[in-house]
Amino acid sequence: MVNRQIRAKEVRVIGADGEQLGIMPIDDALRVAENAALDLACVAPNAKPPVCRLIDYDKHRFEQAKREKERRRNQRIITVKEVQLSATIEENDIQVKARRAVRFLTAGDKVKVTIRFRGRQITHPEIGLEVMRDFAERLKDVGIVEKKPSTEGRHMIMIMAPISPEDKPTKSE
Repeated sequence: MVNRQIRAKEVRVIGADGEQLGIMPIDDALRVAENAALDLACVAPNAKPPVCRLIDYDKHRFEQAKREKERRRNQRIITVKEVQLSATIEENDIQVKARRAVRFLTAGDKVKVTIRFRGRQITHPEIGLEVMRDFAERLKDVGIVEKKPSTEGRHMIMIMAPISPEDKPTKSE
């Protein structure tokens, strides 16, 4: 709330430099703000009496928008890419899928690895688990297993995240 939007009868006023000006009626506080060519902004509306500060509100809004824009620019949106395998995947196919997953992980995306069991394959989930372990082993240099392989219906799912610099093994390990 700013200036005339403030509905309290009395407010505690803080000056532009942070000094306390004391508790005063809202009309006096607005007059002080007007004489200083500043706005009266309510910073703690639930306090008794509400705390208001003398600020240049347009400059404050501009600074806030600038900080928000900077925060949005630095924010990295992580997407989840999917790689589908089968329980009976051949060596060449798994190499192709591993190269694709490496590309996703180095770009900073997470990888969801799924195996869809067909027909009676579901009776041997250990085969799918072995394929998942092999796949994770191939990607250990660029990604870590974030969610271990788990079976959900006819699908086995594992999620891998890109490896961060502090997670990378050193030469001595």
